[in-house]
Amino acid sequence: MLRSTLNLGILAHVDAGKTTLSERLLYEAGVIARPGRVDDGTTQTDSLALERQRGITIRSAVVSLAIGGTSVNLIDTPGHPDFIAEVDRVLGVLDGAILVVSAVEGVQPQTRVLMRALRRLDVPTLLFVNKIDRGGADVGRAVEQIGRRLGVTAIPMCRVAGAGGRGAEAVARKVSDDDFRAELIEALSARDDSLLSSYVEDEAGVTGDRLEAELAAQARKALVCPVFAGSAVTGAGVEALMNGVATLLPAATGDTDGPVSAGIFKIDRGAAGEKVAYVRMFSGTIRTRDRVPGGSDKVTAISVFSGGTWKRRDTVSAGEIGKLWGLARMKVGQALGGARSMDAGHRFALPALEAAIVPVDAGDHVALRSALAQLAEQDPLINVRSSDAGGGDLAVSLYGEVQKEVIQATLAADFGVQVRFSETTTLYLERPAGTAEAVEILNAPDNPFRATIGLRVEPALPDSGVEFQLRVDFRSVPLFVYGNLDAFAASMEQYVRHTLAEGLYGWPVSDCVVTMTESNYSSPDGPPATRGPLSTAADFRKLTPVVLMRALERAGTAVCEPLSRVRVDAPAETLGPVLRALSKLGAAIESQATQGGDVTIEALLPAAVVHLLQGRLPNLTGGEGVLEARPGGYQKVKRNPAPRRNVGGVS
Repeated sequence: MLRSTLNLGILAHVDAGKTTLSERLLYEAGVIARPGRVDDGTTQTDSLALERQRGITIRSAVVSLAIGGTSVNLIDTPGHPDFIAEVDRVLGVLDGAILVVSAVEGVQPQTRVLMRALRRLDVPTLLFVNKIDRGGADVGRAVEQIGRRLGVTAIPMCRVAGAGGRGAEAVARKVSDDDFRAELIEALSARDDSLLSSYVEDEAGVTGDRLEAELAAQARKALVCPVFAGSAVTGAGVEALMNGVATLLPAATGDTDGPVSAGIFKIDRGAAGEKVAYVRMFSGTIRTRDRVPGGSDKVTAISVFSGGTWKRRDTVSAGEIGKLWGLARMKVGQALGGARSMDAGHRFALPALEAAIVPVDAGDHVALRSALAQLAEQDPLINVRSSDAGGGDLAVSLYGEVQKEVIQATLAADFGVQVRFSETTTLYLERPAGTAEAVEILNAPDNPFRATIGLRVEPALPDSGVEFQLRVDFRSVPLFVYGNLDAFAASMEQYVRHTLAEGLYGWPVSDCVVTMTESNYSSPDGPPATRGPLSTAADFRKLTPVVLMRALERAGTAVCEPLSRVRVDAPAETLGPVLRALSKLGAAIESQATQGGDVTIEALLPAAVVHLLQGRLPNLTGGEGVLEARPGGYQKVKRNPAPRRNVGGVS
């Protein structure tokens, strides 16, 4: 049996009006009695207190409505650059998207970033030029910018009258109109040779029905982008947009009887604090009491959207989005069955900043740890690090200052924990500078643990992470503790990785190979050199950091700073100021190219200064510059002494 549903994302530069448009769509579909207002904090999708307070979307939200007989799951995504990772993950569950552009501001920097992401994943996209009722609205300019700056084939679907006034209207264009027909033939025949041949042979024979069918086909393949216009506040043009959603975007189709394939794109907590996983089903059916493929968790309850609300059901099937209870061990981005991970092949830069965090009330330290663990489940890029040497002090990796404010507000509102942050600093890493070994022998005077451990540390290729190798005789392993050699190797690797979370300067150690070269254990009936009380797992766990840090001290480490590979798009006349700004920030220019009136610059620069470039770019480019950043590796810090990590430095 086949089932079809449309999973639709709404995306935009911050303040373009996408949440207001979500409210208007819900209202027009009869889901809500009146549209909520962002300024009043009454919207359906912005449910977090901070979202209502600041008027921005922070977490992706899912609501449901019906459009023209099609069941639509509407996903409202964040617009602020600090939350681009959330947006990127959500794109993997979409069948289609609406990209909102302001008729006043036109195409803005984040608009271009989002469109590139949509095109990279071939997500069919409609554009909605919003705010035609606002002073300064210029729909023609916005449509021209869509084609030129976004690099898409834009097809205007509406005529706008009275732009810039409260009575502005948007009327759908008809294929029978000569000018619209000519535009369609020109745009569509460029991608369909048969349509071009038919037009050349018999212009009158190209019927309106054929043009409408070809427009839908090319829109569903993401070859062209139909552009609608209107006002989410007044409702002008929204009906035409809804008709476009129903006729120009592809509904999801999946085999409900096939093998289970799904992805988790969001984690939430229920009223009782239980974990709730949002899944997009690509194939198959999941039922309550099923054990999910790829894990041992059992589904205890399911909810699926129906009639605008979440309703409990026994199953969730291909094409649908559902909420699953019982997946205690599953994480955001994880795949179920044959699906690709939601984070697979992501292109956003990893967090390059961090800040220490402490509870205002010292008695809330345990509660803070628990709360941060839950937040990390909701967003795995919120990486929480603990400093054992600093009394268990905590640090959180970040994209920017807004994200820090969000974490602070969320901890207070949802967990009742008030916190203070230190000043945001760069998140460095350490790499071994050479090869060295260390060993502690069982029953030696300076070894308080009942174990022998020898470890060798050596550098590895950049960006290779940490590799652990076991090079010991199985007879020297306490199998009575670990059961088998594989379990012992897995445990030792865990101890090693935990130790390398903080190197000689306090930063994580990476790009190295750690080899266990010696091992032994204690037993009452062993040879004299190893005789004594039975060894335990604790002996090996506690001795590992002693030996590993000694080897690391002998090898030495180099502190490395993260780099970002950035792409800057700007008007060609601003090339000089942009290049000077990049030079002052220590960037290495890799390429530059001019096309039309725009210039594209690609450069490598320290990740710590990307936010400075982001802040200066609007003034340098008259508000038209666009910056994209992705991981660019690491380079050795040149200043001496190298920076040390101070987790506990909270003011």
